[in-house]
Amino acid sequence: MHGLHPPPGFRRLSKPGLAWLRSLCVVVRVRRKPFKDSHDYTSFLRACVSLKGLKQIHAQIVTAGCGHNPYLAAQLVSKYVELGGAGMRDARHVFDGIVHGDVLLWNVMIRGYAALGPPEEALRVYCRMRWSSISANLYTYPFVLKACAGTGDVRNAQKVHGDALKSGLEADLFVVNALVACYAKCGDLATARQLFDEIPMKDPVSWNSMIAGYSQSEHPQEALLLLHKMLRDDTGSKPDYVTLVGLLPACAKLAAAHEGLWIHSYTIKLGMEVDVVLASGLIAMYANSGRLHVARDIFDRVPEKNIVVWNAIIKGYGMYGHASEALYLFSQMLSMGLVPDSICVLSILSACSHAGMVDKGWEIFCLMEEYGVEKVEVHYGCMVDLLGRAGLLQEALEFISSMPIMPGKDVWGALLGACRIHNNVELAEVVAERLFVLDPENAGRYVALAKMYVDASRGDDAARMRMMIRERRVRKPPGCSSIEVDSMIYMFGVEDESHPMTEEIYNALEGLGRMIEDADVAAIG
Repeated sequence: MHGLHPPPGFRRLSKPGLAWLRSLCVVVRVRRKPFKDSHDYTSFLRACVSLKGLKQIHAQIVTAGCGHNPYLAAQLVSKYVELGGAGMRDARHVFDGIVHGDVLLWNVMIRGYAALGPPEEALRVYCRMRWSSISANLYTYPFVLKACAGTGDVRNAQKVHGDALKSGLEADLFVVNALVACYAKCGDLATARQLFDEIPMKDPVSWNSMIAGYSQSEHPQEALLLLHKMLRDDTGSKPDYVTLVGLLPACAKLAAAHEGLWIHSYTIKLGMEVDVVLASGLIAMYANSGRLHVARDIFDRVPEKNIVVWNAIIKGYGMYGHASEALYLFSQMLSMGLVPDSICVLSILSACSHAGMVDKGWEIFCLMEEYGVEKVEVHYGCMVDLLGRAGLLQEALEFISSMPIMPGKDVWGALLGACRIHNNVELAEVVAERLFVLDPENAGRYVALAKMYVDASRGDDAARMRMMIRERRVRKPPGCSSIEVDSMIYMFGVEDESHPMTEEIYNALEGLGRMIEDADVAAIG
């Protein structure tokens, strides 16, 4: 008896080929078997892995007269959303065809727009849901809040938060975690932290949401403090993959090598695979901490590098003036068929700027259109910085005049910095006047010009700048210092007495001062 054997090459089918074959089998089975209810179709919908196959199953459902079944409609919408892309149009067509949809159908439609965009459409669907007298459940709010975070408008989050309060679901952990994440992404960290602190039994999602919020904002120190609090928490929540990914940007911003090393060691201890996401974070952290050799070692160990990993190592070399190595890596990346993105080009231009490689910088800038990278203000600003640092101030001014877009504060700020380096007070005055209009609240612009006046022995003009700062009530961000003790980073501002050990610190400083004075006296005597 002869057996059935697959044709030659069958076992060598690619993943897309296998997906197509599975969908074909599903469609054939759908056409051959008579169905009686929606549950018969559900199993085939779950097995479908291609948009073409899904549309064929959809057609069979409509032909069988089951197109208005709310349960099947929800399954169809969910599968269209899962396949993404053009599937959202078909998902919306199914959704709009159901007159009396249940909460499941509304939820999957909102989830689709929240995940694939536009988030504003998710909010419009949610509003329609409320007008339709369909009560939201604990699954609705996380999807809607994700859409609110996508818009970045905290007012949307506040409205949905109010709805959750009215429904009595604001205390549900699933909902409150979504609220914390949403407020954090919208920039309202105070409300996010208040909600986080009120959670009696926090799970890893609670911690991760708050840590990521701090890490992605201007509060990286708070993210690290929250890590230490999490490690001391007695509810059993331990850092996981998401925690570490969220913490690494904070470590990079603070150059917190001890915490970064702990994270790296923790991944090894738990046997986590260092994928491209973790690798890019570790590379950025070690590079910012001055450990380029470790960053390079991690980079070399990543088997399949994506553009984010390349960006991290190129930026690291460029940051420390190793422009030649950054350019070598850039050429390697191109030879592997990867196309640079906006961040990659910016890192290369910055490396060329700090190394004084004007010609190479021009070459990269001119190739941006070939790479498919749109030239935006930061790229133009980097080119102005490149020309300005090299002393080509007139060329930088001409470059600004020829820009196809209106130069903003980044471009003029780069030129002011170049004027400061080369003591060109006359041009600095012209540039500063523009910046006082474009960036009136930035005290650094006034201070830079005032210092140039001082260097040029123009004390009256320097005093005029300081008076202007006072009259316009421009506040200079207070300077601060930081010190790392036992893997904890402590920050101190001018006359800062917020630390709980302020008295001991000042006593120690006074003691050190006396020791220095005694040493000076002994040296003189």
